[in-house]
Amino acid sequence: MLSLLFKMGKRKSTLEETVMEIQNGNKTKQNKLIEDYKPFIAKNVSAVCKRYISESDDEFSIGLIAFNEALEKYSKEKGASFLSFGELLIKRRVIDYIRKEARVRNINFISNGEIDEEGAQSKIEAHLSVDDYQRKVEQEHRKEEILHFHKVLQEFGLSFQELLEISPKHADARLNAIMVSKVVVENDELKRALFEKKQLPIKHLESKVTVSRKTIERNRKYIIAMAIILSGDYLYLKDYLKGVSGS
Repeated sequence: MLSLLFKMGKRKSTLEETVMEIQNGNKTKQNKLIEDYKPFIAKNVSAVCKRYISESDDEFSIGLIAFNEALEKYSKEKGASFLSFGELLIKRRVIDYIRKEARVRNINFISNGEIDEEGAQSKIEAHLSVDDYQRKVEQEHRKEEILHFHKVLQEFGLSFQELLEISPKHADARLNAIMVSKVVVENDELKRALFEKKQLPIKHLESKVTVSRKTIERNRKYIIAMAIILSGDYLYLKDYLKGVSGS
């Protein structure tokens, strides 16, 4: 069992190193990695489409493009493994594609036909269906973000349940913790230490902020969680933080 875990950990590390080589221009490894991970791409596209997806489907092509985009944009400093980041990007791009296709179909329907009472009602219903679909797409985006965030939290030994329990109760305390998180994210050395060691560099951090070491230690897990959000591709979670911090 221990040897299996070791191999899994080693494979993960090798994957991230391979991605770095690809970003440095290794096209041979890029083509091989894309070919090797086609099943991974198809699995995640199928999960969004709720049906089996083959390489001949348009949705698979969107997933393939998204995977290649992930290869280009991935950074260890975003706090997630490459596969976790790739999964988020694939699902997000496929959801956007489905939304666009649905909108085009509805617009074409709305633009055609004679304007009579029945047709007007149909057009109103079509407009409403677009709005309803938009809401569903946003719900899917939020869901995927939360699932991705959950996976990254696990890499830091954290969980949602812990965050609920240790989240600062007072608004000013939460604001101070978020401000500390911003300092971490905006300082390359602090940020690198956090995501490489999966620990908050408290000793180095306390010289960069006005809050006490005791306060940092008390809110350590919350600060880490907020730094993960600020560093990652979390559109909706960042909006939540804006509401909390008032910025």
